[in-house]
Amino acid sequence: MKMRVKMGTVVPKMGIFVHPEDVPGDYRAAVAMALHAELGSTHRAIKSAMRWTGASERTVKYWFAGERGPSGEHLVSLARHSDVVLVLLLTMADRLVLEEGEG
Repeated sequence: MKMRVKMGTVVPKMGIFVHPEDVPGDYRAAVAMALHAELGSTHRAIKSAMRWTGASERTVKYWFAGERGPSGEHLVSLARHSDVVLVLLLTMADRLVLEEGEG
């Protein structure tokens, strides 16, 4: 069963829009893009992701740089707090379904 998203392919977050066709094919790059879209690129953004996941600062910096991707447990924590990460996950799993006329 695929999840239906009423908002279609666009997730508004502080004026930033992420479209599924803009999602990189590489998992690490896609997570980095989602984190930057959700939180920005500041040290505060890293601290927020650390708080959400319990991961170390070095680990979160790797995620933001796209050098590594979060493990399952950390990915679930990120998706719990971030709409952009959740939509990214659904898009990469090919589980994001658009209603007729959306997109």
